[in-house]
Amino acid sequence: MNIEEINRKHFIETDMYYRVGYGLSSKLLNFRSGIITIEVVLSRKWDKDYNTTALEMANIWKNNHSELKYAIGCKIYIIDTKANPYKKSLIHSGVKPGYDAKKGILFSKGYMN
Repeated sequence: MNIEEINRKHFIETDMYYRVGYGLSSKLLNFRSGIITIEVVLSRKWDKDYNTTALEMANIWKNNHSELKYAIGCKIYIIDTKANPYKKSLIHSGVKPGYDAKKGILFSKGYMN
């Protein structure tokens, strides 16, 4: 699986809409053992909480990319530049800031008791 190619496709088809319209961007970090790992960067336009953001982004990635359609879960790492404006400068400088939240989503309720 070519993660760079999936990220490029996502950027063109979905991410530009969210980035310009809502101030949110995301990228795929990994897909292993049925678990999608994504990183999400929030800016001042985005007004949803971390849990809602995690659920929305996990489902967008799973539903919009055929390579990920059989995923059983998703790990979401959130960088919030709205709450921490200095992180935007770090990202633009090529420095990866720490995550403000880490969330997990299971796509089917039947996996755990």
